[in-house]
Amino acid sequence: MLQVTRPTPSHFGIFVTDLERMVAFYTEVFDLTVTDRGEGKTFKNTLVFTSASPDQHHQLVLASGRPAEATFSTVMQISFLVPSIQHLRDIWKKAEAHGATDIRGLNHGNALSVYMLDPEGNTVEIYVDTPFYVAQPHGDPLDLTKSDEALLRETEAICRSDPTFKPVAQWELEFTAAAPAAHA
Repeated sequence: MLQVTRPTPSHFGIFVTDLERMVAFYTEVFDLTVTDRGEGKTFKNTLVFTSASPDQHHQLVLASGRPAEATFSTVMQISFLVPSIQHLRDIWKKAEAHGATDIRGLNHGNALSVYMLDPEGNTVEIYVDTPFYVAQPHGDPLDLTKSDEALLRETEAICRSDPTFKPVAQWELEFTAAAPAAHA
């Protein structure tokens, strides 16, 4: 069970047109596990609950009911944290093979990210954190053909040239000090 001290984002759901295609995309590309599925008694849509973590029953819910004519997604982005730069490369390939489009890399300084459109046009981000902080939004091109070491050296140099640079550990201390729970 997650331990929280204040309201904390934990999961999200999206309406989809082709439920089975979208379940296949998210389970096969992102290795999510289907934890439950069924039709809601009060919410009359078929729901598929998925998770990557045994301590969260669901992190992404896919719900039937998106009209086929709804070509514009109002989802700004769905983001997945990954453990390594190599995961960015691997998921890029899997996503492409499963119908993702407009795949591109961005270096945010505080994270290395790959963005894509899922098969129904929702923007999906996969990212790995870096030990650096720079004010956001920040986005430089990301070339994943470079070695992990080269990417981290390049990222650190970009971040250190930014006047808002600080180690992420310092940013975390400042966040904790400024958080409402710290003042209660």
